[in-house]
Amino acid sequence: MSDRFNDQILRAIRKEPVSHVPVWYMRQAGRSQPEYRELKKKYSLEEITQMPETCAWVTKLPVDQYNNDAAILYKDIMTPLPAMGVDVTIQKGIGPVIPDPITSLDDVMKLTELQPEKDVDYVLETIKILRTQLSVPLISFSGAPFTLASYMIEGGPSKNYNKTKAMMYAQPEAWFALMNKLGDMVITYVKAQINAGAQVIQIFDSWVGALNQADYQEFVKPVMQRIFAALKPTGVPLIMFGVGARHLAADWHELDLDVVGLDWRYPIAEARRDGISKAVQGNLDPSVLLAPWQVIEDRARAILDQGMQQNGFIFNLGHGVFPEIQPETLRKLTSFVHEYSAEKLSR
Repeated sequence: MSDRFNDQILRAIRKEPVSHVPVWYMRQAGRSQPEYRELKKKYSLEEITQMPETCAWVTKLPVDQYNNDAAILYKDIMTPLPAMGVDVTIQKGIGPVIPDPITSLDDVMKLTELQPEKDVDYVLETIKILRTQLSVPLISFSGAPFTLASYMIEGGPSKNYNKTKAMMYAQPEAWFALMNKLGDMVITYVKAQINAGAQVIQIFDSWVGALNQADYQEFVKPVMQRIFAALKPTGVPLIMFGVGARHLAADWHELDLDVVGLDWRYPIAEARRDGISKAVQGNLDPSVLLAPWQVIEDRARAILDQGMQQNGFIFNLGHGVFPEIQPETLRKLTSFVHEYSAEKLSR
């Protein structure tokens, strides 16, 4: 590990002055990298995550290639579910598939407790390895109860989450039992990652934007309050992110977290006007990265100009990197964010 530790993202989270706007990208590890695609010819995602040295290499690769200000651990939000008794596979072109979905309270009660040191020891070992290798903070993560539950109930990805909502409305006892089980898992899982050395935690509630605000407040927010209240005493910064969840940003802002992640639909300036005073992260539409460079630069500059209006801004995409994005584009974007923001902040 380099003697010079780049703490810019930690400073931004604390809303302290920074020398440049820190930048990292969701799904920056893997997907669009040719070295990763070669690796995937031999191993599945699950196999890679269970090989700590290899997983650490995949995690560190984008930091080395793009000069990003943070690494995010290569793994999947489904990683802890098999240990709870959920049969899940990641299928190419589909995503997580669960052949025996949750349909009742009886199914929920069969779920077992996660024991991280035994069940996902490879995740913790990868974190420990990375802490000896990285000169930037390591972000680790967990899926949030709603998003995990949506896969467990639907049996895989969904466009409308009808089955998930049906359980909320028709079987509230089963729903809240599931939220409590998953809430306990998230707390246990995240604390184990922190104890292993994770320096920032992001909670992905990727699909919770499918709920209206009233349903979120009744069926999901209580477990999120419990999770963040349990994690706050660790002192490790906590980031919240979801897609299409602009209408929930105020509720997130009330939680015991440090950074509100914004997708590409919610301009940073509007979020600030709406009262989001915590640090924010976002939010270039990843599809823009397929456009000509001048378009990318113009869009990124506009986001930076909004984000730098006050301390507490991390540049990211509004969702994750997808395979068609060229690594060189991400490298060039990181350089632009660093150079443009450094010049503007030095005035």
